Amino acid sequence: MKLDLDALHPDAEIAKARRELAARWRAEGLHDDETLPAAMARAARESPEVAILLHSNQHPGRLTLAALQRRARAVADALSQRGIVAGDVVAIQLPNWEEAAIAYIAVAMLGAILIPIVHIYGPKETDWILRASGARMLMCPDRWGKIDYLDRIARMPAAAQIQIVIVGSQLPEGAISWDELEALGDPAVDPPQQDAAAPLLLLFTSGTTADPKGVIHTHQTLMAELRNMPQAPADQPERVTLMPWPAGHIGGLCALLAPIVTRAHSILIDQWDPTQAARLIEEHRVDTFCGAPIHVAAMLDLLESGEFDLSSVRDVMSGGTGVPPALVERADTAGWRMVRSYGSSEHPTVTASAFEDTLAARANTDGTNCPNSEFRLVRSDGTDAATLEEGEVWARGPEQFLGYTEPEHNREAFAAGGWFRSGDVGVMDERGRLSITDRIKDVIIRGGENLSSLEIEGLLQRHPRIAEAAAVGMPDPRYGERVCAFVVPAPGGACPDPSELRDHFDALGVARQKIPERVVVVPDLPRTSSGKVKKHELRARLEDMKETR
Repeated sequence: MKLDLDALHPDAEIAKARRELAARWRAEGLHDDETLPAAMARAARESPEVAILLHSNQHPGRLTLAALQRRARAVADALSQRGIVAGDVVAIQLPNWEEAAIAYIAVAMLGAILIPIVHIYGPKETDWILRASGARMLMCPDRWGKIDYLDRIARMPAAAQIQIVIVGSQLPEGAISWDELEALGDPAVDPPQQDAAAPLLLLFTSGTTADPKGVIHTHQTLMAELRNMPQAPADQPERVTLMPWPAGHIGGLCALLAPIVTRAHSILIDQWDPTQAARLIEEHRVDTFCGAPIHVAAMLDLLESGEFDLSSVRDVMSGGTGVPPALVERADTAGWRMVRSYGSSEHPTVTASAFEDTLAARANTDGTNCPNSEFRLVRSDGTDAATLEEGEVWARGPEQFLGYTEPEHNREAFAAGGWFRSGDVGVMDERGRLSITDRIKDVIIRGGENLSSLEIEGLLQRHPRIAEAAAVGMPDPRYGERVCAFVVPAPGGACPDPSELRDHFDALGVARQKIPERVVVVPDLPRTSSGKVKKHELRARLEDMKETR
């Protein structure tokens, strides 16, 4: 994929504003000439023994930074022998295994563009990404858990046109194994010099509402994020961090690569298992745990059961989706300082609370803007919202993406001044703390009144017999929409009936319009790899229920 970066933004004024922002970040030292491979080489020289532990029942691994550098150089040389050059696209659908980290660095060393693909994407989504990106190579396992990747490859027409590298022993016709590939390369061969402003990473959004969009990051934008990650500060190498994000997600990719900057001990797991995570915390005395609310809730269950010694955990960070205030309060009661953060594939970390903040600030807000990032809240008419007034979140900062692959998407996504329009709705308090209240598309409009689905979900999850909840708008001829809640009962209990929910909401002192008028009990909620609930699927279920009545 050869990208004409100047052509990404069809609006000349926005293109100019984006160039001016890039120049400003460069002048301020927030963008520099250090590429990801250059940072890797420096880390291997300065901190060769720092290790990344990759826990897996199927394919465990451990990489020191020195080993990661050496093996990535060998694979980069092998990829070059296979014809991969600067600007080519390499798709990587690997779990949190050694090969994923090595492949990410190796591809970057050649100036090629890497596409991490989350494991839950089946043949339809993956084939779409391969075609849309023009990928020249796909790396994946032969099998992982219950997933047969060879069967997936056979069902992807685009896979027949590209090179396939398999981690494992079972190979489709024409493919090469990872072991063969790595053995081809010579780590003594110097990779070519790279431009830090060149594209490095192409992420495809989770596609919760439509076909995924291609998000372009450069070496500079990714390095800005790695240097600025609040859950793994670069000046605290003594931290021991455990993160369950998958390698194909922006959070997982950053977790995998963070030790290059932080020089801290990191533990990643390839498949979420709360019991295994608890054992790892015990064994390695993990002090920082990061994950989506569903991960944090599971760990709190184990902590409260007394089955494991999780006393080493000091700090917890959660994001990727709405974080219920009750979960933060529960963590605080258990002795864990938990904070919320806000970001996206396009701008990985816009805001975050500080671990030293008050419980009220940590529970009820997503914190203030991270260093070097800025945000504003904007009304539908383009004017700035007042304090505590809802508005769309507009953001910009040095770790923000360059733009989408499709120029028309950029026309819609960027505003004057180079601001990125997130599509998220939030409010800002007097101290500059942001609280995300909803996605624009998920706001429930009942009788002309906007209701926050995130607020309703947080209220539902304060009921002791509800483990998880998702609120969506249910079409209604009179009010336009009514509130429908999909709820997962707490273990061992029955879901509260509508009258109990009314009493619950009344006791919390909130408007009666927010009380769910329909409750659908489900065993679990459909989620993306980052833990976000797929609300478009829930709305589709409502349509199916209506048609079958």
